[in-house]
Amino acid sequence: MRSDITTKGLERATHRALYYSMGILPEELDKPLVAIVNPQNETMPGHVHLDIIAKAVREGVLAAGGTPIEFGTIGLCDGIAQGNYGMHYPLASRELICDSVECMVNGHSYDAMVIVTECDKITPGMLMAAARLNIPTIVVSGGPMSTGWYAGKEVGYTDLMEAQGLVQRGEMTMDQLSEFEQGALPGCGACNIMGTANTMNYMTEALGMCLPGSSVMAVSGRRIALAKRTGMKIMELYRKNIRPRDVLTMNAFWNAFVVDMAIGGSTNTMLHLPAIANEAGLKIDMAMITEISSLTPNIVRIKPSGRHFPADLDHAGGIAAVMKQLSDAGLLRDSLTMTGEPVSANLADARVLDPTVIRPMDDPYTRFGGLALVYGNLAPDGGVCKAAGVLPEMLQHKGPARVFNQEEDGVKAIYNGEINKGDIVVIRYEGPKGGPGMREMLAPTAAIIGMGLGDSVALITDGRFSGASRGAAIGHVSPEAAAGGTIGLVAEGDIIAIDIPGGTVTLEVDDAELARRKAAWTRPPSKAQPGSYLDRYSRIVTSAMTGAVFARD
Repeated sequence: MRSDITTKGLERATHRALYYSMGILPEELDKPLVAIVNPQNETMPGHVHLDIIAKAVREGVLAAGGTPIEFGTIGLCDGIAQGNYGMHYPLASRELICDSVECMVNGHSYDAMVIVTECDKITPGMLMAAARLNIPTIVVSGGPMSTGWYAGKEVGYTDLMEAQGLVQRGEMTMDQLSEFEQGALPGCGACNIMGTANTMNYMTEALGMCLPGSSVMAVSGRRIALAKRTGMKIMELYRKNIRPRDVLTMNAFWNAFVVDMAIGGSTNTMLHLPAIANEAGLKIDMAMITEISSLTPNIVRIKPSGRHFPADLDHAGGIAAVMKQLSDAGLLRDSLTMTGEPVSANLADARVLDPTVIRPMDDPYTRFGGLALVYGNLAPDGGVCKAAGVLPEMLQHKGPARVFNQEEDGVKAIYNGEINKGDIVVIRYEGPKGGPGMREMLAPTAAIIGMGLGDSVALITDGRFSGASRGAAIGHVSPEAAAGGTIGLVAEGDIIAIDIPGGTVTLEVDDAELARRKAAWTRPPSKAQPGSYLDRYSRIVTSAMTGAVFARD
């Protein structure tokens, strides 16, 4: 056993004594030591209940003959950090989470690992650590939040965000908003939308890194049972020596992107899946994603892209049912999963229970995937759009640029009525380096929708979006402004043409003028405090289109 290095032999008397001081029995040290990584905290609904999940995992590990040892990591809530200085930190925290798990597992030589996780950057950071450490590992998430309720209607996080625009326009009172706030998010779990949190839970199942059941609700007894089975399964994986890199193959990432396109997942998967692949020693070719998007119909639309909620997807058969349809259509590749079985075996009994939620393959929302990559002189290395959340009339759009060098200025202009129909809002210096930390632009996208401009105004940014964002919004524009990208050269009033189906975004300024602007350009001073984590992060983080991973040279 890997843990023998800390528990066996004459020279390990003090090591054993440290375990005994915590109540661990000598015979327990003869069993595999299974790390349970539990980021439970009181900072967000996705994590507040994870002790219950971790307890069930512990019971499963004990029942199957292992010795569970639990430790935690940090976990930031994107929602609480949203729209303020705090939003510089969530993406940057992904690398900290990965590093902290590496430190604990390698520092203590654990034999296997169960990852209990939830939410936007925590799940990707944990999966990155699993790939890096490559010891037997399985994941269980905290599950999606139940659907909210306000004024006799089902509501969720996105509806609440957009209600702020209704107040600004005088169509809702502050008292009504207060009532809305108290009913939109009814309890624990990942926010009740197809945000990054739920998307990454679903991607974990698509990758094969968890037992089927990623869509089971947070408050369900089925969620606790799933956690218990996960604790039992890790012992089987340990005995068979099935490790993350056996599962995280290129076939697994192909499957994840297929599912991502089918469900119209968060654009943040374009950051996280390549970063996880990077830790597994793989490189995602963006051409593969474009190919997958062209092959995969969008058959699920959860808020904010559609009218359904995560609970509806669970009732309709969950991600396994989605994957079953995709597999039957020949879009998935068979590969090993952390059930110990291939994808095909996991899907044998899956079926769609509600075709209004999971549409048939011959009756999709669109014939192409829910996410789209765009390229052009404005984004030579690419940009990302949640095509499933774009109104048909905005899939192609041309208009004058309204340029802002930070999110707050753009949001203020939108709410002050300074943005006109037809405009294209450009928010820059918000990329991985320039932010630093690549803030989410949920506030400006929600402002555009809330101010009634969703059918006439587009947004382009080198920042990123929340899964709650919708509208004609292109993010991850690379190279970013702080790296000298073309987006940093855009001037007020420049004409920009967007063609999402065609995969292009073009700044209609001639090359000579762009060269003149480039010669005069200087990078603004960093917004990060010298010596801070954000300062160090900005110096070594790479482009959004490489997953915003740390440079290895």
